[in-house]
This record gives sequence, structure tokens and C-alpha cells, in this order.
Amino acid sequence: MANEMRIDALLPAEMATRAEYLGVRKVEAPALTTFILGILAGAFIGLGAIFSTTVAAGTAGVMPYGVAKVLSGSVFCLGLVLVIVGGAELFTGNNLIVLAWASRKVSTLALLRNWAIVYAGNLIGSIGMAVLLFLSKQYTYGDGQVGLVALQIASSKVGLAPVAAISLGVLCNILVCLAVWLTYSARSTLDKIASILFPITAFVAAGFEHCVANMYFGSIGLLIKHFDPHFVTEAGVDLSTLTEGSFILQNLLPVTLGNIIGGSVFVAAIYWVVYLRNGRKQTQ
Repeated sequence: MANEMRIDALLPAEMATRAEYLGVRKVEAPALTTFILGILAGAFIGLGAIFSTTVAAGTAGVMPYGVAKVLSGSVFCLGLVLVIVGGAELFTGNNLIVLAWASRKVSTLALLRNWAIVYAGNLIGSIGMAVLLFLSKQYTYGDGQVGLVALQIASSKVGLAPVAAISLGVLCNILVCLAVWLTYSARSTLDKIASILFPITAFVAAGFEHCVANMYFGSIGLLIKHFDPHFVTEAGVDLSTLTEGSFILQNLLPVTLGNIIGGSVFVAAIYWVVYLRNGRKQTQ
């Protein structure tokens, strides 16, 4: 019937049209609104990272490596669930705006403006969450095991070779943007959560690199290093290579570049070619 409510999932071609529409909406939003929603997304991803770090505490040598990573990744999904369902602007997910840009419905300047505003908001939200977590001393829980995991993660971030950091960033945002892409087919909140679960669990379990998550991990590691050196000594983690400069140059910048390539080229551009080039709307 013509007026019957449709409850089945959207088809991929319809998802592409929705992604294009949402891309236009995102770049047309007021700058202040976008910035605040960017701060929220940074904080939300930080909450997912806190959950993941807490769950990972004490699992080394107790659980098989892969099982522990899957468990950690499954709870990290909280971050993107809050972003998608709660409403926020995440830099990595916004790489999908490239669909609207490729259709010439969004200018290059508008695209870059959105990315810059959201990235800045994500950074502030991530750092703010790290500061709040540090002040709470939650990292000392579990006889310091939570903080130990956080420091190990932060230290590992600056140990990546540039090519590896970029490649891990590409792989990560392929999965993150696919998770966001799948939510465009969703008709309910449960559909959205289910769409997010496996891609995000996969990227965390596989050890891929997400720039916004790293904003939190780097910040909490640096805060503990600078303001609680006794804890670092007790944890026995060598943080000599972890500095603000090394974190930005050796991790954040190459991972961000990789995330842009992964989301913009390997997801957005490919789906645009398949479903939207020359204004075509494929049916499957």
C-alpha cells in the first residue's frame, strides 16, 4: 500500500543517496554547532577508550591475545554508538562527506572547513576527557592495572614507523566509515548499534589506528607521565620516547592522513563511483 510504513533496511543505492544528503547537511550546519558536536564526539570516543582500557586491564597473560583484543574492541564500540545515536560530529566518519563533494553538492572549501572544525572539536573533547579521567584517578584502579594498560597503549603509539602508521590508519577508517555507512541502512536504534558492533570491534582487535581515539590515548599517557611520575615508575613503563612532539609527528599526523585516505578513497569514493557518478542511482 502506498501509505504503508517501510521498515526494511535501505538498499546500498539508497544508502549512497542518504550519505550524499547528510554530507550536504553537515557542511551547511552553523560552525558553532559543528564545533560543539565535535567536542562531544571527542569526549564520546574517549569514553569508549576508557571502557576498553578498563576491560583490558589484567588480561595480559590470563586470556589469549586475540580473545582479549576482541573483548576490548567490543566495548570500545560505545564511542561510536554515542556518536551515531546520541548525535555528534566525528572527523573520521565525516570523511564520507566526500560522496557529496564528488557529486559537486559540496565545495572543496566547505568540505575542508567542516573537517577542520570537527577535528579541532574532537581534539578538545578528547583532551578534556583525558583531563577528567586523570583528575578522577580512575587509572589507579585494579592495583594500577588500568593505568598500566593506558601507558602501554600511549607508548606504543610513538613506536610506529611512518608507513605503518599511515597504513594502519587507512585500514582503521575503512572499517569506521563502513560502520557509519551501514548505519545509513538502519531503521531503528538497534539496527544502528548492530551495524557498528562488528566493524569497530574488528579495527580495535586488529590493532588499527584511529586518530581521535589516539588523541585520548596520547593525552592520558602524557598527563600521567608529567603529573604522576611515581605511578609511571611503579608501572615500569618506559615513556622516554613519549613527548608531545613525538606523539603529534610520529602518530597523530600520519594516522590522520591514513584515516583520510581510508575513509575518503576506499569507502566514499568507491561507493560514489558505483552508485552516484553522473547522477546515476543504481537499484542494487
